[in-house]
Amino acid sequence: MNSVLYPVCAVVALLALLYKTRVLRTDRSPAQLALTGNFLLLWITYTVSTPAVWVAVSKTVGIVNFSGLLTQSCVVLMSGCQQLVLLHLTHDRATAWRKAAPRLIGLALVLATMVSLFSAATVQREAPNDFALSKAQYYPAYIVVYLLAYTANQIDVGILGWRYAKVAPTPWLRRGLLLIALTLPFALVYSGCRAADVVAGQFGTDGRAWEPVAQIAVTIATLTKTAGWTLPDWGRHLSTLGEWIRDRLAYRELASLHRRVTALVPEPVIPLDPHADLRTRLYRTVVEIRDAQWSLRTWMDPAVAGAARLRAEAAGLADDDVAATIEAAQLRAALRAKAAGRRPVEHTHTPRVAEPGDLVAELAFQRKLARAFHSSPLVTAAVADTTNPRTEEAA
Repeated sequence: MNSVLYPVCAVVALLALLYKTRVLRTDRSPAQLALTGNFLLLWITYTVSTPAVWVAVSKTVGIVNFSGLLTQSCVVLMSGCQQLVLLHLTHDRATAWRKAAPRLIGLALVLATMVSLFSAATVQREAPNDFALSKAQYYPAYIVVYLLAYTANQIDVGILGWRYAKVAPTPWLRRGLLLIALTLPFALVYSGCRAADVVAGQFGTDGRAWEPVAQIAVTIATLTKTAGWTLPDWGRHLSTLGEWIRDRLAYRELASLHRRVTALVPEPVIPLDPHADLRTRLYRTVVEIRDAQWSLRTWMDPAVAGAARLRAEAAGLADDDVAATIEAAQLRAALRAKAAGRRPVEHTHTPRVAEPGDLVAELAFQRKLARAFHSSPLVTAAVADTTNPRTEEAA
């Protein structure tokens, strides 16, 4: 399975490394440098863990299973990089380095111990597919040291990520840190599988039965954490895309209503540059619909508003939904009256029922208005209730 999953992780790590290297051109802060180091080590880890590369690296160095020591050392170093990132995000530079010092010293001792135990072990064959399952002399001590360091650092990174997410200054940084924190359960599953390997080895068996679980868990943790580390950089593009999609959908909804009301009231329409951006076109549509409503005010019968309110409240609608129903009914009846040239004897004083506080609220309300205008049975019924009001011929 690692011949499939690990190359995927290696490609993702390489893409993240290239992206972060580009960021370094304008930002060489300790956090960015540590994050770049993290992706470099991640790429080395999964590239070397690919079976064909594993064998080639060990053969080149001339040490059996040297690739195992290399990749697991990279994992330990990655933990240090991740802690540096989070500490520098949380504290000023001096405090971050002060808090990082004992962690880095501890990781250095772990690496020295791992190298010593690995050197003392006797290994008869390369194990690119089951290095963690081999039964070399001193292997249990080596893997226990590695697992203790790995697990402790994953817990530390998870806690730091969760803690800082609560005070992160931007939404995408908060989401990224939460993703990082949420990888902790998968990392613990991986640690549990590796600990079970050690126990199984003491009873003359191995952990092949749960090896797929270990590989899948660490792959999920790796991919999710990589997304979390990079999310603050590319997440804003998702926001931009989301805004464009929302604006596009809103424009499509409002364009139909705009055509209907300005067909009889063309005065508010201002010709736009054909190359005007979507946001400008949407803004002009919102304004011109409102202007057309005011122009149609003298064709609006107050009885229509009353009938629409009664039906909307009887249907259990509230707040903006009631207001959208009333305004839609008034608009539909006014367009019909103007087309027939039959002005009501009394007209409403204002075409507006809702008063949104800003452009975002106005846009949301007009989308409700457009939907009610085109498809609400309550609007249709309210207009039908008042089809024979007292009217006078238009002058």
